[in-house]
Amino acid sequence: MFERTALPAGPRVISARVPAARSVSIAAYVLAGSRLEQPGQIGVAHFMEHITFKGTTAYPSTRAISEAIEGVGGSFNAATDRESTVYWVRVPRRELDRAMDVIGELIVRPRLTEADIESERTVIIEEVRSYLDDPSEYCQILFQTAMFGDGPLGREICGEESEVRALPVKAVHEFWQTAYRPANVVVALAGDISHDDATSRADAAFGTGDGSIPGIEPAPTLPAGDRIRTGKRSTSQAQICLGVPALRRDHPDSWTLAVLNAVLGDGMSSRLFLSVREELGLAYDVSSGLVDYSDAGALEVSAGVDPASLGAAIEAILVELVRLRDELVPDHELIKAQRYLAGGMELRMDDTRHVASWIGGQEALHDRVLTVDEALEAVQAVEATAIQRLAGDLFRDEALRLSVVAPARYLRGLDSRLTLPS
Repeated sequence: MFERTALPAGPRVISARVPAARSVSIAAYVLAGSRLEQPGQIGVAHFMEHITFKGTTAYPSTRAISEAIEGVGGSFNAATDRESTVYWVRVPRRELDRAMDVIGELIVRPRLTEADIESERTVIIEEVRSYLDDPSEYCQILFQTAMFGDGPLGREICGEESEVRALPVKAVHEFWQTAYRPANVVVALAGDISHDDATSRADAAFGTGDGSIPGIEPAPTLPAGDRIRTGKRSTSQAQICLGVPALRRDHPDSWTLAVLNAVLGDGMSSRLFLSVREELGLAYDVSSGLVDYSDAGALEVSAGVDPASLGAAIEAILVELVRLRDELVPDHELIKAQRYLAGGMELRMDDTRHVASWIGGQEALHDRVLTVDEALEAVQAVEATAIQRLAGDLFRDEALRLSVVAPARYLRGLDSRLTLPS
């Protein structure tokens, strides 16, 4: 499915040929996220992602960058996480050179002018404010600190408004000089191209350059924050985030956890959707999801409910956790969850962007790169007894963490509700 080349003092290149594809996609992972930030740099990884789009050596303005890609019908964007920052672009196959040139420029040749940095500072502050004004986003922020504490894994990736305002221009330059080195990048390509073509184009676009990357602070013992965190908002709906510590990335039980999550709350045929929404009518939207890092992880359930039904919704979620802990998943339900995961993986492989993300994300962040067939085999191998064993390890009263955003009068007495039913 893929080929791989590590260029001397340059990026690692991984590519997958998708015969007859009319598009080509590139995903470039810089192995630097918010977890890498040092004191005095809080928010710099996300700031760096923003400021690259203000202009580069060959494309000196935001307009020049966007027109280079959108002018040929392509799309592109970037995202900052805690352990990496990914830049991606998707264009018609004939525009591969243009796409590679743009993504190389963004990462290794940004202008980083002081005027651009000061201009973008106000944009990022508005982004931070938008998250705090969105009850569901705010609930997520509170949950991350409840689960991971106030350190690099728990704090908001953007940083707080005061930190964005105080971030020195020099810190942005130093972060780029240290972290945005060609040797610290994984370039993934998917489309009807050969690996040799992909490698030569990446070599030309990124060049060479090593960097000294500082070590990261180990994850704290989880859960690391307050048992319950609340936010007062005069809203007509209460937002809930309830979860437990889970598994680090590449843990031997990772695929078991993926199937457990599918049974619990991934999709409209999951237990949470069918019970909390369809049977009890407590929520319009309810789901579960996973967060994983190199040395820590979490499983989280999110829901929006009537504030008056807050207690009933928390109880209904906890009941589903206990069912997984105390009962074997029936064969028909296990097969359904496995097919749901497997089918989703296969369908995404029709899109070159997802193929590039599949191989690039694994090369950048995982112990090994799996083919889709290997992943399907791993999902199929999960047994109900393994799910129950893992649920027993994860779902314990002392592990539970909860965040709620709601009108103040509904935030009392939550602690007494955060107990798994016997």
